[in-house]
Amino acid sequence: MQMLANVPLMTLIAVLILIAVRQVGRVKLQIWHIMLGGAVVVLAAGSIMPVAALEAVNLDVMLFLSGMFIVGEALRRSGYLYYLSHKFFRRAKTPDHLILLVLFIMGAFSALIMNDTLAIIGTPLVLHFSRKHGISARLLLLTLAFAVTIGSVASPIGNPQNLLIAVNGGVRNPFVTFLSRLALPTIVNLFVAYAALKIFYRKSFSGAVLNHCVEPISDPRLALLARVSLIITLALVVVKIIAVFMGVEFRLTYIALAAAAPIVLFSRDRLRVIRNIDWHTLIFFAAMFVLMKSVWDTGFFQSAAKGRDITSIPMILGVSVVLSQLISNVPFVALYLPLLNHAGAATLQMMALAAGSTIAGNLFILGAASNVIIVQNAEKQGETLTFLEFARIGIPLTVINTAVYWLFLVLL
Repeated sequence: MQMLANVPLMTLIAVLILIAVRQVGRVKLQIWHIMLGGAVVVLAAGSIMPVAALEAVNLDVMLFLSGMFIVGEALRRSGYLYYLSHKFFRRAKTPDHLILLVLFIMGAFSALIMNDTLAIIGTPLVLHFSRKHGISARLLLLTLAFAVTIGSVASPIGNPQNLLIAVNGGVRNPFVTFLSRLALPTIVNLFVAYAALKIFYRKSFSGAVLNHCVEPISDPRLALLARVSLIITLALVVVKIIAVFMGVEFRLTYIALAAAAPIVLFSRDRLRVIRNIDWHTLIFFAAMFVLMKSVWDTGFFQSAAKGRDITSIPMILGVSVVLSQLISNVPFVALYLPLLNHAGAATLQMMALAAGSTIAGNLFILGAASNVIIVQNAEKQGETLTFLEFARIGIPLTVINTAVYWLFLVLL
């Protein structure tokens, strides 16, 4: 019986090790393979029953991710993404200016349509900039990674862990709360990222003049539907804020489903769009919910938290940054959030959890799924980022980023 109780913990340790090395012999593993394997092990061992496993999968998160992935794929496939990029980036006259715009524009969009979505559609875009303007691909990939990580902090739909906190953390008015607490330090941290990139890649910040041209839309009908989806997303964010003040229930999931509806209902290319969304990430999340529920049921983390001040802001920020490197930020939040709820944590602690677990993605590549998505998609086009190259700028950047959030959450 004791052995059965230890299976989830042993499986979690094995998952952590495999996520770090991502290779068994000559077989290379993707993160979703590893997490799915972990879920299969605890199910096969009887550590969690099939019905309980189904109930553990957070349907709100799964539906939200699916909807936003559909919108992202439509933006990419229709060519509307590149058309928009010309509109937003044509004013960039130098690499210096382009880097600054990528940080703030991609950061802003990640807060709207989720950082994993931006990682998927943004990677080919920045590599396009690299080839077109002769700018270091590694510089642009790092810029994208930092942009979608930092930018997503200030929104309840900016990343999956924030969505978990907004749905299950008792945050009454998520959009207003996240923006009021985290928007200003997020803007500061985007400027910090710009300064760090300029220090580490100063030779790539040349004064060369950039030439821009209009990118054609490959599928006008799908592009129109994608545009409608973006408008619906913006409109429903406003509706959600108003609904909270009026005491009307309006779930975050409705935003993603309504945004995806025009594409699913009216696009002739709907099946191809749906077929090409990031199903691997959806499998990762479903498997993660199952594994983490089995780990939670062991009571190990509840016992470990006894007698410790797990609700202090420095503790939350520090633990979030460190442990997110081991199990990635979403699984970490899935484990830590119930502990905070059990301890009666307030909204401020939930914001610290959102900031710490998200900014952890700037430390190492494995700290966030969006980093892995960027690297995997870049490798398909012959470019990559190494662990050490990411870490040499990510370590000092994360230290400063964390200090900025601590300052604003505790002292201001």
